[in-house]
Order: sequence, then structure tokens, then C-alpha cells
Amino acid sequence: MTEPILIAGELVEGSGEPIHLENPKDGSACGIYSTASLGDLDRALQSSNGASDSWSNIFPHERARYLYKVAELVDRDSEKLANLQMHQNGKTITECRAQSKSCAAIFRYFAGVCETQEGAVTTPRSNNISMTIHEPYGLVGLITPWNSPLTMDAQKLAPAIAAGNTVLLKPSEVTPGVGLALGKLCVEAGIPPKLINVLNGNGSQLGSAIVSHPDVAMVSFTGGTSTGKKIAHLAAEKLMPVALELGGKSPNIVFQDANIDEALIGVSSGIFSSTGQSCVAGSRLFVQENIYEEFLDRLINIAESYKIGDPGCESTEIGPLATFRQRKIVEDYIYSATDNGGKILAGGSRPEGLENGAFFEPTILGDIDPRSKIFQEEVFGPVLIILPFKEEEELISLANNSVYGLACGIWTNDMKKAWRVAKSIKAGTVWINTYKLLSIANPFGGTKESGLGREKGREGLGLYQEQKTVVFSI
Repeated sequence: MTEPILIAGELVEGSGEPIHLENPKDGSACGIYSTASLGDLDRALQSSNGASDSWSNIFPHERARYLYKVAELVDRDSEKLANLQMHQNGKTITECRAQSKSCAAIFRYFAGVCETQEGAVTTPRSNNISMTIHEPYGLVGLITPWNSPLTMDAQKLAPAIAAGNTVLLKPSEVTPGVGLALGKLCVEAGIPPKLINVLNGNGSQLGSAIVSHPDVAMVSFTGGTSTGKKIAHLAAEKLMPVALELGGKSPNIVFQDANIDEALIGVSSGIFSSTGQSCVAGSRLFVQENIYEEFLDRLINIAESYKIGDPGCESTEIGPLATFRQRKIVEDYIYSATDNGGKILAGGSRPEGLENGAFFEPTILGDIDPRSKIFQEEVFGPVLIILPFKEEEELISLANNSVYGLACGIWTNDMKKAWRVAKSIKAGTVWINTYKLLSIANPFGGTKESGLGREKGREGLGLYQEQKTVVFSI
């Protein structure tokens, strides 16, 4: 049975080439999804035309009620959604269940933000009263990645709908199921059907058409930097606002005065959890020279102790990569590193006994040249490079030696030093004595080639709105 697409809240068969999915656990078939052609895209936009006009005129606290209802439905279907994501991208069932809970929490959070959003009365400079109000863009395109669709899709859908927009969600062709399921729950919750479109399809074709379409007023994209640059170029032709959450090559920094036990846990989970398929993965580790050897030895032991296997088993700590293609990309980066003098200190190969799946061992690489490909580029897999450093100034130079600026971790008991280094690192998020601690309440985004704009937080609602100034003469 082929899964449909969602056009103006109605389930229909897409006229594009179907997507045949394979389970990364063992390569078995796990679903067929129909996709949208360019004609289907036009139909969706025509069917949804003007739908946001009446939706945005509903009082915010009334719009919020529908988002609270979506959250209830996500909770109701939590286990089903967790299993759907697990089968399509290989995340462990433990992580998928946690993300399913986060998905519901995201809808609740933006329901609260929606009903409490305030405008501002601005300071008068003549005999007038002036104020700012927030208005939706109208029809927004939401393009999401395959690594964490339960949270990534919700982080765009919830605020875009709360802001008063019509949404056109294009999930990754690797994980089309979660976005479709969330779209159906939005309709079930009573959100006007014409506001909801979920179109599965190829990113280079359908995604580009969404960005280029004259009826699409704003686009939010999470994914690779090269694709983000293409979207920015297309958006520039229309002078259309975009939000781009792109790649990362985040540094994790351990000073000699850090709590070593805590740092080991934070460093290892920061790169090896989610099989390293996280934009904020702490993939470049810098350890102060005095503790380097001890830290490395203990880190290797941790890397080699992870239980790799069936993501549906609750004791599994690391599942497969999301696709066999992604595993090949990871392997090519490791070959490139070793060809240029890098040394494999742990892992570096496919685990025995799991040959049918897209599995790969947690890997640590040393003797890496900062000019090398693996130091500079995002691998998006369980691959950590480790380098020693002597002094703070040298460390900051190494950590900032990247086109990316998404996240950073700092481990030290000297809070003055932590603050000083945090201010010096070019990154959108800096964690001190923790790592990968994410909250829907915290604005999130990057600097440099890690993107534009900030999702999440109260600002995440305003991302999908324009400000208007209204002036009354008195």
C-alpha cells in the first residue's frame, strides 16, 4: 500500500515517482510513499490560497487551543510515532520515545507563546500613539531533514501555524512518514484543513520548486550548508525571507581543571549519541596537553563499550546510520583522513555480526591536520577527531578555524575562563560543563556557514511573522 500526500488537509495520491524505503537496520523494505509532482504543488498552493487570512484573524488564545489539542494527539500516538521514526532512520527506540515526548512539548510550548505574544507601544516623538503588531507571512514552506523528524518537523510546524500561516511541509525523502503523520494530527485536532499541506518528494526538484514559487512568502530550511546556500540564492531572486539551520563542526573543549568524569560523559554522548547524526555533534575535541593521554585512554574505553545493534532493543545504545549511503559517506571521510596521516584510535569499521544493516562503530581519530578535510567538513556520523592544546589563545584559534559556527562545549571549573572562552568562540550556542542540552525555550541557530535566523524560544514564533507599525495621530 502506498502512503498518500496531504493537500489542503485531504489525503490524495501524489503523481510523482513513489519513494521505496528501506529499514537501515537490515535493508528490508519498510514502506512506499507517493510523492508530489510540480502539478501537485500548484494544486496545493491553489487549494490553500487565502486560507491564512481567516486563521490569522482568530484570537491568539483560540488558535492556541488547537495546538494544545495537537499535543494531546501526539501523546496519544506517541509509541506509534516513535516506532515510525525508528524504522525509517534507525534511531534507537529509547531516543525516539524521548523525541516523541519532545514533539508534544513543542506544540504545547508554542501554544503558550501564541496566546501570550505581545506587541509594543513605541516611544512617541510627536503627538501620536504608535505600536507594533505581528502578522503572518501567509504561505510558508518548511523543509526538514531526516535525522530527527519528530522534533525538527514540530519545531517548524508548531510556530508557523501558531503565527497564523498556511504551511507547506516537505519532509526528507528518507523519513517521509513522521511529517505526514503530524499533518494528519493537525487536521484531526481541528486546525482548518486548507492550512495543512504535506508534500513528500525529492529535495532538489520539489524543494527547489517550493522555494522558487511566487506564492510562497517565506521558507524555513534545516539541512546541509550546500543546499542552504542554493535556497538562499533562490530566495534572493524573490527578496524572500528565509531561516536556514545548516551544518556544524562543533568544538568540545576540555581544560585540565575540568571534572574529568563529567567531561568524558558529555564528550562521548555529544558525538556518539544519535550515531553522530546531529547538527550540534561535538565532532572536534580539544583536550589540554596535561590531561590528554589519560583523557584519550578513558575515552577510547567508552567508545569501545557502547552496545551497537537493533534500534528496537531497549538496551541498544547506538543504532545504524540512517541510510547505507550515509555510511559510505562516513567511510570515505575516514579513508581521506588516514590517507593524509590521520590515525584510527578507536573503531573505524563496520561492527561484526551486523553486516546487513548500515551500522558503523564509534570512531576516534588522532594526528589530524587542521587543514584537512575531516577537520573542516561535517561528517554527520559517529566520528570524533581529537587534538591536544597548550594554552587558551592557541585553543581559541583552533576552535574558530572552521567555516561553521553552530555550537561549542567548554569543560572547566574556572567560571571566569569559561565566560572568557565562551565569548571568544564563534557559535550560536555554547554549553559550559554540559553538552547537547537542548530546550525548546532557547533560541537556536548558527553563525557563519551554520545558518541564518533563530528557531525555538519566543523568538521562534516571530520568525514566521512580519512586524507592522501602526500610528494614531492624537
